[in-house]
Amino acid sequence: MLQRHQEDRRHVETTVKIDDLVPEDHLVRKLEKAIDFSFIYDIVKDLYSPDHGRPSIDPVVLFKMYLIRYIFGIRSMRETVEQIRTNVAYRWFLGLSLHDPVPHHSTPSKNYARRFAGTDVFQKIFSRILEEAFQHGLVDPSVVFVDSTHVKASANKRKFNTEVAEVEAKAYQEELEKEIERDRIAHGKSPLPPETEKKKREVKISKTDPESGMFVKNERERVFAYSYHTACDRHGWILQSYVTAANVHDSQAFFELFERVKQEVKQRPKDVCIDAGYKTPAIAKYLLEQEIHPIWPYTRPKTKEGFFRKSEFAYDEHFDCY
Repeated sequence: MLQRHQEDRRHVETTVKIDDLVPEDHLVRKLEKAIDFSFIYDIVKDLYSPDHGRPSIDPVVLFKMYLIRYIFGIRSMRETVEQIRTNVAYRWFLGLSLHDPVPHHSTPSKNYARRFAGTDVFQKIFSRILEEAFQHGLVDPSVVFVDSTHVKASANKRKFNTEVAEVEAKAYQEELEKEIERDRIAHGKSPLPPETEKKKREVKISKTDPESGMFVKNERERVFAYSYHTACDRHGWILQSYVTAANVHDSQAFFELFERVKQEVKQRPKDVCIDAGYKTPAIAKYLLEQEIHPIWPYTRPKTKEGFFRKSEFAYDEHFDCY
C-alpha cells in the first residue's frame, strides 16, 4: 500500500547522542576498543613548541584522520575531510560531535609536510601498536610471509623525461666479487681488474612523481607505480613494510625488508615463505646462513635454447662437481 510522509521532518530538532548512531559492529568501534591512542602524545611532544604559537589541532585527531583515509581507501585528504563531515562513524572515531567543525583538509597535509615528514613518528606508532599485539600473544613470527603488490602512482604515464642512469648494483654484488677473487687466488689466478665503467640504461622519470617507477605489466599496459613489500606472520599481522619504485626488482628489496623485520620482532624466524619474485640464489644463501628455512614456489627452469637444463646435470660426489 502506497504511503507518503505526512510532513517533512528534516528540520525537526531532536536530542540524540552520536554514540547511539554508530553501529556496534562498525570497524571504528573495534579500533577504538583495541587501541588506546593516547600514547601518540608522548611520541610527538618534541615536535611541538611547549609555550609558543597557537594551540594545535589534537595530534591524535590528525593521526586518526590519516588512519581513516588509509583503512577506508579514500583517495585524498580533501575527500577524507568531506566524508568526515557527513559520516557519523568517522566523527565518533575522532571524538567530534555533530556540531564540531572538522579540521580543514590542509591541516593534516601541512602538518605532515612541515612537522612529520622526515621523522620516524609513523614507524614509532606502528611499532607501539605491534608491541601491544605481541604482549597479548596475537603475533607468531616463527613463520614470516613476504610478498609485494604494485600500487599505481598519481602520475600520467605519458608525462615523463627520459634520463640515462647507472644500473643499480645488486645487493650481493660486492660479496660475490670478493668470493670470485678468493676463488681465483686459491686456484693460482690473479684477481680480476675492477670495472671502471659502470653500466647505464635509459629510464623514464615521471614529471609528476619522480620517485615512482615505470611498471611494465605487459606489452600494452605501462604505468608509473610503487611496489609495496610486506612481511606478515601466520595470522596476518604486518611485521614490516618497505616501499620501492615499481621498476626495482623484488629481490633487491628483500634484504632491507627482512633486516627491518628482525629489528622489529627481535627474534629470528624459523621459516620464510616468499613469492617467486624473491627466488634468487643470493636470498637463499642469505637465509640459510642464518639457519632460516626458505619456502618458495616451484618455478620452471629458464634455460636458453641450446643449453642444458639443471635437471640434466648429474652431481659427482667424489670429485665434487657436475
